Amino acid sequence: MGYNVEEWAVDRLELLRIYAYGLCMGTADALPGVSGGTVALLLGFYGRLIAAITALTPRRAVHVLQGYRSDRRGRAREALLEMDLQFLLPLGVGMVTAVALIAGTVSALADSHPVALFGFFTGLIAASAVVLFRSLPLTSSRHWLAAGTGTVLALAVASGVVELPGSGPVLLFLSGALAISAMILPGISGALILILLGQYVFLSSELTAFLTSLGALVSGNGSLEAAVGPGTTVVVFVAGGFLGLVTIARIVRRALEWQREPTLLFLVGLIAGSVPAPLHNIGEEYVWTGDVIGLTIAWAVVGAVALFGLDRLAGGFDPE
Repeated sequence: MGYNVEEWAVDRLELLRIYAYGLCMGTADALPGVSGGTVALLLGFYGRLIAAITALTPRRAVHVLQGYRSDRRGRAREALLEMDLQFLLPLGVGMVTAVALIAGTVSALADSHPVALFGFFTGLIAASAVVLFRSLPLTSSRHWLAAGTGTVLALAVASGVVELPGSGPVLLFLSGALAISAMILPGISGALILILLGQYVFLSSELTAFLTSLGALVSGNGSLEAAVGPGTTVVVFVAGGFLGLVTIARIVRRALEWQREPTLLFLVGLIAGSVPAPLHNIGEEYVWTGDVIGLTIAWAVVGAVALFGLDRLAGGFDPE
């Protein structure tokens, strides 16, 4: 019973601090052009994040699940500590909180002010590409090839020239795998991947609908049926995200260790090629008149200025 009150307070403050980290990281990843991985670098917990994610292995999960047996509890406790769940859980809750809040805002703005929203996103993405390319070398044909390949691939996907495999749940699952993998990479935003795949607004609205239906269900004014549709979408996306976290993210990390500069240039090329992607959302709602073009450019400038300002305050973004 000798749990010290002061120790308990310190632990609680530590949990709140990690939760705040999650809020910052989730906010960044919910906005295209701003990377949660970059936020993790700036706040000084990127190394711990990668170590904890890398420690999420099936073997350790089995050890934890066997913890109900008295002779396995010691190993289960060790596995929990190795996976650093006391860090990952509050961080994840903070990220989910931020994404949920921003998803509602994005869903509302996409309906009421699509030109402002997607013009702003275009500026964020373009400025982030400039900032990241500025920090990387383009001194050889291999560098130019890597950057060019990423740019052309993203342009092809954004324009519909390259069709991704599958649709419906398959595409949602793939979107989750790619977006969550991007979340832990400095310079690449999970929201950017979703915009590139054409799933950003849809997933924002589905998450908002799911949370709204859950709130109504808890208050007694909703129905289970109303939560099933959007809830299924969220579950499929999260399942894909978990797979991406334990597979694709590791592949990218290995590529960074093996060929750091070409891999980073390819990833930043993906950002550069994604610049026109938000404009498709505007084109679906409006004819490209002079007024619409002018307003889009104005909001893009606002987004670019915001990103450049963040870059200046942070002292420059170094994509790990």
